Amino acid sequence: MKSLKQLGIWMDHSNAYLMALTDGVIEEGKVELESTDEEKADHSDSEKHIHTKEQHEQSRYYKKLSDIIKVYKEVLLFGPTDAKEELFNLIKADHFFDNIKIEVKHADKMNEPQMHTFVREYFK
Repeated sequence: MKSLKQLGIWMDHSNAYLMALTDGVIEEGKVELESTDEEKADHSDSEKHIHTKEQHEQSRYYKKLSDIIKVYKEVLLFGPTDAKEELFNLIKADHFFDNIKIEVKHADKMNEPQMHTFVREYFK
């Protein structure tokens, strides 16, 4: 598998905007938290059961992101919520990521050009 160089991820708990930087050019992608139709439709569940479903959804979301991160050498996680720290802590516990430089930065809500500028400035 080819190892790519730099990736910026603006993220919150339900959306991640991916910006892969190669030779000054940004390629974009997006990962969203997915709920199954069954999970969305069933509102009669107990609070504990609903919380468990939400935890599983969040785990799948973080797993998708960690699978993407595996092919990069440098990764910037940024955004307004604690989601970036939660993902970082999960990744940090896995020794597979020991050779990947991962940094976490706080950033407010941004539009696309602001995210691109943030990523380009960081990796300068």
